Amino acid sequence: MTQALSGAAGIDTASLKPGLADPVHGAQRLFRGLLTALAHPGRTVDLNVTGPDAVEGPVPLDPATAAAALTLLDYDTPLWIDWIADTPPVRAYLKFHCGCPIVERSQDAGFGLVTDPVNMPRLALFAQGVDQYPDGAATLLLQVPSLEGGPAVTLRGPGIRDRVTVAPAGLPDWFWNDWRLNAAQFPLGVDIFFTCGSSVVGLPRSILAEG
Repeated sequence: MTQALSGAAGIDTASLKPGLADPVHGAQRLFRGLLTALAHPGRTVDLNVTGPDAVEGPVPLDPATAAAALTLLDYDTPLWIDWIADTPPVRAYLKFHCGCPIVERSQDAGFGLVTDPVNMPRLALFAQGVDQYPDGAATLLLQVPSLEGGPAVTLRGPGIRDRVTVAPAGLPDWFWNDWRLNAAQFPLGVDIFFTCGSSVVGLPRSILAEG
């Protein structure tokens, strides 16, 4: 959650995209937004990362994706990056600003960064946690082309009054079936933040999906 100023050997800092303008207060504000998204699954939360609080990560990261990464990643959070986002500028940006180690296998990651959902690994191929340490499961930053317009799915569970409908676009055909399997093994399983533009939708592993 802090800006990493060490471990930047070999990185051309002159070409780096800037991180948070105010690393401490900015990270605190963004963390509250991300917590709100998890506490109210299915609700679209605007992280307000435009204007004076603009966050601009390297292509292909949306502002919300970059902001979530800057807020959640640090030296102790191994990160897996999908093939679209795994570029030298993205690696340099995350290593410099977050200090996070980047791993080659999704199973070894505490966080997964996905910008090409259609070709992403199945959810079971990310860390699921174990009975003694369910918090060892991965959290996915899943960037989608739109938070609307996809197949509608009804969510139920903690933080939702009755039920809520979501329809993120661009997900693989198998996604919601995999999510049902993911939720069935609670308290194990991955958590997800859908990101698009400056907004985020939280999907914790405790949430059931129907339809």
